[in-house]
Amino acid sequence: MRKFYSPLRIGLALALILFTQCNESQQAEPIAASTPVAEKSNFGGYETQVEWGEHLVIIGGCNDCHTPKKMTAMGPVDDSSLLLSGHPEKLPAPDVDRKETESKGLVVTADFTAWVGPWGISYSANLTPDETGTGKWTESQFLYAIKNSISKGLPGSRSLLPPMSMMPVKHMTDDELKAIFAYLKTINPVKNRSVQPTPPALAMK
Repeated sequence: MRKFYSPLRIGLALALILFTQCNESQQAEPIAASTPVAEKSNFGGYETQVEWGEHLVIIGGCNDCHTPKKMTAMGPVDDSSLLLSGHPEKLPAPDVDRKETESKGLVVTADFTAWVGPWGISYSANLTPDETGTGKWTESQFLYAIKNSISKGLPGSRSLLPPMSMMPVKHMTDDELKAIFAYLKTINPVKNRSVQPTPPALAMK
């Protein structure tokens, strides 16, 4: 017996086929686009601003000068108990002939926290959140200090000396510097008063 299908039944069948194909196509598309990702991208791919700041401090070489060293069988290494606390205030400057060093344009350092050169002697600052370090600093003060190479970020203060004044950190974005400052607020505070620089020996009378 031959079957006949009405136009209505044929139309319903076609509509059902098209709906099924459309539904399958939508399911095949990735749904990751609906997942919010914005927050993480604000911190250089890290979960938090502090983690990003720690990363920037490490790759920026801040520990090279601002963390005192201890001697090991493999040579000097960072003293983690004094992380970013700057040149120890009771540690003397490198014992060199300063006039000869300055006149020859040489740069000398003993443990990377004190530097002797034509500018005199410079000492790395205490960056920990102790009151002798950056404990009373504001975020805007920190940004001003780095971007303008001005000591303590206070307008009218002395200029930062080498090697800090030569560091590319001044070219970091505000967000990067804010992340570094946020990280510095979380590290162990170390009482160590930053040693002020000594003028060049050749300039002394």
